[in-house]
Amino acid sequence: MKTAKTVEYISDNRKLYNNMIGKRVLIISILFAGLIILFLFNISVGSSSISIKQILRALFLNTGEGNNVMIIKDIRLPMALMTIAVGAALGIGGCEIQTILRNPIASPYTLGISSAASFGAAMGLILNNSILNLPEALAVTGNAFFFTLIVSTAIYIFSLQRQIGKTAIILFGVALNFLFSSLTMILQYIADEGQLQALIFWNFGSLLKTTWTKFFIVFTVLIICMIILYKNAWKLTAMTLDDTKAKSIGVDTSKVRRFVILITSLISAVAVSFVGTIGFVGLVAPHIARLTVGEDQRFFMPLSALLGGFILSLAFLLSKLIIPGVILPIGLVTSVIGIPFFMSVIFSKMRSI
Repeated sequence: MKTAKTVEYISDNRKLYNNMIGKRVLIISILFAGLIILFLFNISVGSSSISIKQILRALFLNTGEGNNVMIIKDIRLPMALMTIAVGAALGIGGCEIQTILRNPIASPYTLGISSAASFGAAMGLILNNSILNLPEALAVTGNAFFFTLIVSTAIYIFSLQRQIGKTAIILFGVALNFLFSSLTMILQYIADEGQLQALIFWNFGSLLKTTWTKFFIVFTVLIICMIILYKNAWKLTAMTLDDTKAKSIGVDTSKVRRFVILITSLISAVAVSFVGTIGFVGLVAPHIARLTVGEDQRFFMPLSALLGGFILSLAFLLSKLIIPGVILPIGLVTSVIGIPFFMSVIFSKMRSI
């Protein structure tokens, strides 16, 4: 029979838990509101400014001055949405890779996805070769996606081997990274000036060739992968523990690790193949989310997605404002934002040793 003190203790802990959950929901809500604001500013800012009022009229009433409706709906809206979708995909990818490898400086690029995509793009741009026999307009995207899938498959097969731990997976990813970087440099060596410039621009990352079709592909894969991962939230939260402790509560750590590698590789591959290599989002977003809401995947995962979309949307807005009339490659801006943060993570780790 429960005593009065026991009832009071349970009541106090329930209030504490509800307050904690309420704060986390509030943080996510505030960030979502900020993301909506950035989304509207990204549509507003361009070669010609469009007021927020005109944007809302075009979106909801399909009316506007001159060509504003066409500019908003066919050009700026898909780019702004693609920015959020790609940022969210990279944020989730980084979140789950850091979780299963228990490494705060891990990201999808740790596994060689970025360098594999660059090599595929180089084949399309320099050799004019489409591995999947796609039309010339889709050759670069198709090649990038194909080679990211090869890397994903290789890592998955490698993780199936017995006695393969998280450190071995990281090292294997680093090896693949160096391999595809070397192959890309060979193609750069034989490229002419125009081909080399095109490859460098692709490697910087760009949203300027976004279409509604490309956005819907990325968005569909993002939603499906996020639902699958969220259904396994408690297992992923348990993966932050030691493998022995996670196994003691019924989690097959090897199986979960392979499953997450497959899902995060897919979601990152789709994002990278359409917009090029965009670094640091998958590193910065999960780290901030972890500091804010902890390791509970019910909040860690969606907050990482929102932060990824927020950071990339902010970078895209800055890319249009830094030099008036010029849109800088978004990968340059994310690097400028991410490198100081990356260095701070390294120094904080050094101080904790």
